[in-house]
Amino acid sequence: MSKTTYLLTGGAGFIGSALALRVARTRPEVRLVVLDALTYAGHLENLAEMREGPSYRFVRGDICDREFIDALFKEEGITQVLHLAAESHVDRSILGAEAFVRTNVLGTQALLDASRAAQVQRFVHVSTDEVYGALTPTDPPFTEATPLDPTSPYAASKASSDLLALAAAKTHHLDVVVTRCSNNYGPRQLPEKLIPLMTLNALEGKKLPVYGDGQQVRDWIHVEDHARGILLALDRGQSGRVYNLGGECEKPNLWIVSQILAATGRGPDLIEHVKDRPAHDRRYAMGIERARSELGFSPEVPFEQGLRETVEWYRTHRDWCDAVRTENYKSHIDRWYGQTARSA
Repeated sequence: MSKTTYLLTGGAGFIGSALALRVARTRPEVRLVVLDALTYAGHLENLAEMREGPSYRFVRGDICDREFIDALFKEEGITQVLHLAAESHVDRSILGAEAFVRTNVLGTQALLDASRAAQVQRFVHVSTDEVYGALTPTDPPFTEATPLDPTSPYAASKASSDLLALAAAKTHHLDVVVTRCSNNYGPRQLPEKLIPLMTLNALEGKKLPVYGDGQQVRDWIHVEDHARGILLALDRGQSGRVYNLGGECEKPNLWIVSQILAATGRGPDLIEHVKDRPAHDRRYAMGIERARSELGFSPEVPFEQGLRETVEWYRTHRDWCDAVRTENYKSHIDRWYGQTARSA
């Protein structure tokens, strides 16, 4: 096949589906193959707007299955890879790290090997600011030169996959670009993450479990800004280079919760402080000067607007929320928060 064909891994997840929809909307000339294992975090409901045809195909499969991956690359004529498939929830990695090592490390290596064999034109590896560890309140934001210092099994597995991708660029001259993003928010995020969990609990009159004192600071980026940044890295990034993609929007978790309560018409009596999780990083902040200067990237969605629209999306898409609240999801919430996340 001579047509440009993107392989998007993890495309039925939160960020992956936003990226898939952006590709379909802005790049009609591109053929898109979405690959997802459809674990608890991947749902075809996220891709309901996509229509199978000459420009789009969905494939269910495991990125760790090298024989399957090799056949997929050959059959589909993959020319570029957008690699988002990952186990991505810190709490789950603390409860059990094996799945994170398998998917994030071994799965990434399998994709890198298959990409080399297929001689793909570019491999974009999507990572996280959590590989850098934590900042103090007075530290400057992370840059791409900040040493890696992961503090959770999830972050360690992502740091490992980053290094494997960058090593493939150096050793095998595979055209690799790595992006590292700050905390994402927006529609279709699985309600085990902060903003959707707090939003749905508030809408349903349930307690809002806040870790520790709630003063952990995160840099927030709207998922649409992140998707746009990934495509800029695909188009303009330098091979072997890392690009931080952040929202330049540092907010404490407790402040986020208070804004959600205001948007849903609920009071602070629903807040319930719970035991902090182990090694909870206190602050993240992303310096995006390299992405701004080399990619032309900057965040466009104002946080207050984006949060308000996100809360409204969850308010008006209760069928989606019900569909993704699988038994796996529910059992995890119960294991981590106990009855807190469900009690009135």
